Amino acid sequence: MKIGFIGLGVMGTPMALNLSRRFPLTVWNRTASKYPPLRQAGATVADTPQELAESSEVIFTMLFNEAAFEPVLTPCFKNALRGKILVNTSSVSVEYSRYLTDEAQKAGARFIEMPVSGSKVPAEQGQLVGMIAGDADAAKQIKSIVEPTMVKEAIYCGPIGSGLKTKYAVNLYLITMTAGLAESMALARAQGLNIQAFSQVINAGPMASAYSKLKIAKMASSDYTPQAAVKDCYNLTQLIKAAAQDVDAETPFIQLCASLYQKAITQQLGDLDMIALEKILGNSRV
Repeated sequence: MKIGFIGLGVMGTPMALNLSRRFPLTVWNRTASKYPPLRQAGATVADTPQELAESSEVIFTMLFNEAAFEPVLTPCFKNALRGKILVNTSSVSVEYSRYLTDEAQKAGARFIEMPVSGSKVPAEQGQLVGMIAGDADAAKQIKSIVEPTMVKEAIYCGPIGSGLKTKYAVNLYLITMTAGLAESMALARAQGLNIQAFSQVINAGPMASAYSKLKIAKMASSDYTPQAAVKDCYNLTQLIKAAAQDVDAETPFIQLCASLYQKAITQQLGDLDMIALEKILGNSRV
């Protein structure tokens, strides 16, 4: 099975590297600076998205937002999709996912929606969770490709839109939990606590998780290199807010988190890890 992967950002690079360990892989990215680790892993670099699609049977996309699809979805790229499967793992709106479905079908291809839950470290470890939606037969085929190389589990959620809606609900929990953890650390710092002792208490308690331990360690060492960036988190809050509005669901926590992450972006923190929200909370002095 020949695989293509478009979009080599913080998440896309480790996802593509994991696929390269099992399948012949061709990659394309808007900027060439992302290619060296993929070349070292044996992947082929395509000059254009069209060239990638022509040499691949299944094409994955992991792009920043909907606008990033514009230079990819050229007529030549669409023509090269005939008889193939296009799998989008990016976080987009349900409406845009349906648009991608229509475009793939017009081109004679099948489309699968598979947003993922997890950030850079789980992506590197192949421990992401995939939320698959679309044609059930195509979904089974994609599941056999991504498990266990790229994700630890790919869960079929239903028709197109179901995977993204699941992602929105899951990430609402993740984002609000992250904001709470950042606010907790900010208060600990403002009170002048021993941060190592504070961290040990959190890690020893019933609320501890692999995720909280990772983020606590980053804050304690003032390491804000992105595993999932503030700007990505803010984009997700907008998608979640829109999804909630569509079904008249009250989501006060995500409304507050959206305003906090927007504030972080205005303070030039957009490229830092999402836990850098701590920097704008509680007079944290970090």
